[in-house]
Amino acid sequence: MGLGRFSILIVLYFVNVKSLLGMEVYVQLSVIFDKIKHLFPGYFALVMATGGALSIATYLLDYDKWSNYLFYLNTLFIITLAIVVTIRFLFFFSYVKEDLTSHLRGPGFFTIVAGINVYATELLFFVNKTNLALILWLISIILWTAIMYTFFTAITIQEDKPSLAEGGINGAWLIAAVATQSISVVGTLLVSSIRDEQWAEFIFFVSLSMYLLGCMLYLSIITLIFYRFTFLHLKYSSYTPPYWINMGAVAITTLAGSLIILNSQQSLLIQQFIPFVKGFTLFFWVTGTWWIPLLVILMYWRYIIHKFPLNYDQQMWGGWYSLLQCIQ
Repeated sequence: MGLGRFSILIVLYFVNVKSLLGMEVYVQLSVIFDKIKHLFPGYFALVMATGGALSIATYLLDYDKWSNYLFYLNTLFIITLAIVVTIRFLFFFSYVKEDLTSHLRGPGFFTIVAGINVYATELLFFVNKTNLALILWLISIILWTAIMYTFFTAITIQEDKPSLAEGGINGAWLIAAVATQSISVVGTLLVSSIRDEQWAEFIFFVSLSMYLLGCMLYLSIITLIFYRFTFLHLKYSSYTPPYWINMGAVAITTLAGSLIILNSQQSLLIQQFIPFVKGFTLFFWVTGTWWIPLLVILMYWRYIIHKFPLNYDQQMWGGWYSLLQCIQ
């Protein structure tokens, strides 16, 4: 839906639409706003999968026609989702607050940060909009700070917390690492377009810092997930698509490290860390490669052995992003 239609919906929401448009239209509008009110926080994974995996991958494979189509489609997706999320924040803030402080749904908000940076990468690749990409990058850092510290503070001070066995943690938590690495990726790509050397040096340092912080987040979270896999009972119904982020998070970590290495000649400061970054990047590439066979086996266990129905799940976008990120 376009901006104009949503603006009309907002106006209609505060007037007596029953008398103006009739019961049928009123019911339809009520359904739309109910969907917005209960919007899945991780829906920006749609932008991540369309742009970060399909669009950029087809571009790198020289399928220019398809990559351009996907870029424009992703433009529609990100604008629509940005409008919907803004409406939800302004008019249904209590639901946003409840989701953001939830162990299960809270990590989904990190897809907003990652989705914005994926689109910023597309802007650099397809239309060379450096200034707009820089603005989106700065916005993503602000959102990352707000989401990161709100979520982790909230779940830390909560009195009633779910246990690991009850699903207190899952693969979606790793989107925190993905979002952090996405900031590193875009920052590194921006460096070559920044004319001010001091500003470029600062951006590169931020990218390196985010890369290392993303590594820390992955190692911390994956330890708990691996513990749940190996020592706690895991039902096949609990093996949801976000567990593919076990691999997807290290895929983008490998990408972030590789870009830092490839662009290191632009910074004397960064060059001092390159031997360490090379080893760490190889470590994460090996880790991501190790995860792929195990995740495929567990999918077979869930869908073939136990015949779990393959229905549409909003969380699948995160899984598709991780799978396509690996292929890329």
